[in-house]
Amino acid sequence: MRKLASVQTIHNVEAIEGADKIEVVSVLGWKCVAKKGEFKRLDLCVYFEIDSFLPVVEAFEFLRKGSFRKNDLNGEGFLLKTRNFRGQISQGLALPISILDKFRPLDGVSWKNGDDVTNLLGVKKWEIAEIATGSGKIIGPFPYQIPKTDEIRVQAEPGLIDEFKNVPYYISTKMDGTSVTMYIIDGKFGVCSRNYEIGDDETSPAWRFVHRYDIRQRIEEGAKEIGINNIAVQGEFCGEGIQNNPLKLSSPEWYIFTLYDIDKGKRLGLEQMKNFCVSAGINMVPVEEVKLHLPYNTIDKLIERAKGKYPSGNQKEGIVIRPVDTTYSKILNGPLSMKVLNNDYLLKDN
Repeated sequence: MRKLASVQTIHNVEAIEGADKIEVVSVLGWKCVAKKGEFKRLDLCVYFEIDSFLPVVEAFEFLRKGSFRKNDLNGEGFLLKTRNFRGQISQGLALPISILDKFRPLDGVSWKNGDDVTNLLGVKKWEIAEIATGSGKIIGPFPYQIPKTDEIRVQAEPGLIDEFKNVPYYISTKMDGTSVTMYIIDGKFGVCSRNYEIGDDETSPAWRFVHRYDIRQRIEEGAKEIGINNIAVQGEFCGEGIQNNPLKLSSPEWYIFTLYDIDKGKRLGLEQMKNFCVSAGINMVPVEEVKLHLPYNTIDKLIERAKGKYPSGNQKEGIVIRPVDTTYSKILNGPLSMKVLNNDYLLKDN
């Protein structure tokens, strides 16, 4: 479960050139702008991740001017996004540990690094209504046999970099669209958005895509080629009307980034995914780099590597890094993988 608000340690405090009221602090792999003198190295703080939606209470009213949001799905509150202060990127929010006293007196509680205070502070994840994105009619929950698509940002778990040591890896382009999963389970074919199963009707762009390009038959052929019966195929659905179509596509496209063997409960590796996509005639996410050893051994190097543009000229969303062969991560308690977003992309709407 993602910790939207947690107790963390300030690892470093640095000055911002030309700023006399703010400075930058390092928390996990993130850099946040804070009031000057508010923290010193090794202080505990409460860190709020980006995309956190903080409640409307007095303790957070200082965020109102730039962060207040209100809609029917999320209600009203304060949304944390990537910001730029005097040239310094700020991702998330660090507040003194004393903020917890405003929600519950400590009463002898000794807070420690990593404590999850999301529920205590009433923090939620900012959600975008899927029905508003034109996903289609919801007919049920996301199938329990299939993991949802949700890559973790390396800044949230910097230890992932160490887990990639001596592991052959590949880097793919993070396409900017909406997640669509298609599956075959015991002969049943289904289509899902990020969180729900979607009905087969004209309100669903993904189902229209399925019928127009015979996607079910293609998936069956690809699965047969790699010897799998029950399969989940996950990819980014891109095109007109989706995230402002930054790829400037004239017709919808589906870029595969994950194959999942449902019977074995296992994500498949790069070569099997390539073979599947070639046999099925379906696009795979662009692979930018394949090497034996990951040379980007710091957060800053990875952030620099994530920069770039799509062929359309728009800023790309970022990159995803995975082992060539599926590898277990102790940190994630599942397949090793991480994403790095392009800061230029994150700032484009701010």
